[in-house]
Amino acid sequence: MPGIRIVHRTSRPPAETWLRLTDWERHGAQVPFTRTIIDTAPPTHVGTIFTARTGVGRITFDDPMEVVLWQPPAEGSPGLVRLEKRGRSVTGWAEIETRPLASGGTEVHWREELRLRGLPRALDPVVAAAGRFLFGRALARLLRP
Repeated sequence: MPGIRIVHRTSRPPAETWLRLTDWERHGAQVPFTRTIIDTAPPTHVGTIFTARTGVGRITFDDPMEVVLWQPPAEGSPGLVRLEKRGRSVTGWAEIETRPLASGGTEVHWREELRLRGLPRALDPVVAAAGRFLFGRALARLLRP
């Protein structure tokens, strides 16, 4: 399973950073040809289920995810959310951690391991590079002013 690791710093405070990064519908808006469908009533909690649907026309694939860990940041402590990918095409997990900085900003750690069924393991480096690019761009867009 290719591992994707991204670290990003922002001047935004941890609580605001957390809210932006856990707004699942906004995630879909940052990834080309993708929309997010929330299957569980808000607010987000352990057990929340949503699907990122990517595609054009009738050619689509779903990436259903479930929140299995939900720890919003508290004063001075990090926040952590873990998603398990439960699809037929995409499996694995993702974690987003927000860490407060002494400067008042936030350091974000995005960790993800995913498998695209049907792709040989020899393509893992390509999948990882594409994931770093795609998720890094989405992260930067979610946190921009």
